[in-house]
Amino acid sequence: MSANGLIDNYKHKGARKSLIEELKRKGIKSEQVLEAMMRVPRHYFFDKTFWDRAYLDIAHPIGEGQTISQPYTVAYQTELLNVSKNDKILEIGTGSGYQCCVLLELGAKVYTIERQKTLYERCKLFLPAMGYKAHFLYGDGSKGNKIHGPYDKIIVTAGAPTIPQALMGQLTIGGILVIPVGDEKTQKMHLIQRISEQEFQSETLESFRFVPLIGEQAW
Repeated sequence: MSANGLIDNYKHKGARKSLIEELKRKGIKSEQVLEAMMRVPRHYFFDKTFWDRAYLDIAHPIGEGQTISQPYTVAYQTELLNVSKNDKILEIGTGSGYQCCVLLELGAKVYTIERQKTLYERCKLFLPAMGYKAHFLYGDGSKGNKIHGPYDKIIVTAGAPTIPQALMGQLTIGGILVIPVGDEKTQKMHLIQRISEQEFQSETLESFRFVPLIGEQAW
């Protein structure tokens, strides 16, 4: 597999397999999530200078004050979403586009929104060149996107001070929102399910560290 002259060879696939094994050891159980991550060449999202870091379980800067998330974090959030084929998913924070590709590999229909124009423009061109088709949106992710809603799942890839009410309101009945909530240094992952028009069920899980969610309903 190649995109824009990028090569995914046996060394890359071997490194990716080792990363998947590490994620299993750290507690990721969903075979579907692990298989999806095995199919996405994470090094494509790195400058070639840093390809040796692509399959380490670490975050990495991608410019514009943003990072490509740690693979464990991507796997953890994706596992919580419990993605089914053809789920309509809203991703808040396209970033590098890596998380979006993992969701697409699971058969989801992804609407992904990014507030950084440079990252939005980059992903809008790069992901289709890799063969990934998503709906790319530019704007304030803290408000979600009513036009294309409601969504079966919503994933937020930046730390929020509180849970934006706009996002909760854009879930289908039975829909799931996965969002890190806390201060600018550390956040707790929250899993929220919409039970009815007015009722939501919330669970607080592990601690993580994300870049801040910026927008009208955030910082």
